[in-house]
Amino acid sequence: MKNKMSITTKIIIAMAIGLILGSIINAFFQEIAFIKTYFVEGLFHVGGKVFVNALKMLVVPLVTFSLICGVCGIGDVRVLGRVGIKAFGLYILTTGIAITLALFVALMISPGEGFENTASGTTFTAKAAPPLTDVLINIVPSNPIQAFAEGNMLQIIFFVILFSIAILMSGNIGKDIYQLAEKLNEVMMKVVTIVMDFAPYGVFFLMAKTFSEQGIGLIIPMIGYFSVVVFCLLLHAFGTFSLLLIFLAKLNPLVFIKKMRPAHIFAFSTASSNATIPVTLQVVEKRLGVNNATASFTIPLGATINMDGTAIMQGVATVFIANVYSIDLGASDYMTIVGMSILASIGTAGVPGVGLIMLAMVFNQVGLPVEGIGLILGVDRLLDMIRTMVNITGDATVTCIVARGENEIDDTIFNDPNAGIITDVELPHKG
Repeated sequence: MKNKMSITTKIIIAMAIGLILGSIINAFFQEIAFIKTYFVEGLFHVGGKVFVNALKMLVVPLVTFSLICGVCGIGDVRVLGRVGIKAFGLYILTTGIAITLALFVALMISPGEGFENTASGTTFTAKAAPPLTDVLINIVPSNPIQAFAEGNMLQIIFFVILFSIAILMSGNIGKDIYQLAEKLNEVMMKVVTIVMDFAPYGVFFLMAKTFSEQGIGLIIPMIGYFSVVVFCLLLHAFGTFSLLLIFLAKLNPLVFIKKMRPAHIFAFSTASSNATIPVTLQVVEKRLGVNNATASFTIPLGATINMDGTAIMQGVATVFIANVYSIDLGASDYMTIVGMSILASIGTAGVPGVGLIMLAMVFNQVGLPVEGIGLILGVDRLLDMIRTMVNITGDATVTCIVARGENEIDDTIFNDPNAGIITDVELPHKG
């Protein structure tokens, strides 16, 4: 039997081709109306959007059925509470470490000193920061159907957990619903595999459009800020998470990073933690060996409240803008930035571009000019793609730690390099 190329390898090749083609179009053919209309804004835009919509299509039903299976699989409300508290605490801890690390490195390097401010014509309209009381109130949906229709993940998670607890308390009737949810969850995982078979094409379209419009050269004027953010992201991903995996999860971080590659590719191409949930779930369960009962609870929760990559961007951007505008921030301002970043991550959705909204909230709080965000708009899309990879790495790290504490991780699967590898989708056929 011939060795088939894995879906991950196909996606990497498609990503490279899209990046190269997009950069060439940006450099030499950007002004040609035919290419711009029919390829950049036509084929690339439509193909990329269709792929992202297909991923988002999976999120709500997959999270719903998977979470029901997870909660009912745990079987004990007390254990569920313990898992939830552990996961929530670890997500808050890693976000706190991320923003503190970013502020420390940025203050040491001081990006933005001597920067020539040419963004006077660039504006950014900030949304008002929601008060903490609203964030807490909005966790509980007044209309669950509306929450499902709008894809409000925090409200969906709250309702599904409550519904799942009711299933546990309903005896035989609840058992029938649980068994149905298990079957539906299996079907949804098959749908995930089918969508992933078209992933190389979708990733190609996304990369080609992004680099056709922005080009690699967009980072040159902002190389200082860009480099510090990327350095902090890599330091957190390979430093903080590796230490947590070694000491708390008792796992090899090199094996972990290698097995997370499919999820990283999806996170990079979509720049959305929520859109990457189906792939992250599949990788954590099939490649890392975490039991569905734990993964189906912690991964959707992490995609909703864990924003380590975004917190790092906020820390560096705050120091950068303060230096550009020659504004001195005190220790209390930096403490406010840490607190705001953690609170904002809880109440903000994991969708592309949300980091800028959170950053505007932080700037308003510490008195920095919000129009300064116009300076970093050019490189933010590329940074958004990278920091989403860090976000989903944090989701998987916390999931592994919680699973180790609950004895819900299979080391045999984790240590098997071929476990869970996807090549081609095998569709059922008639005999």
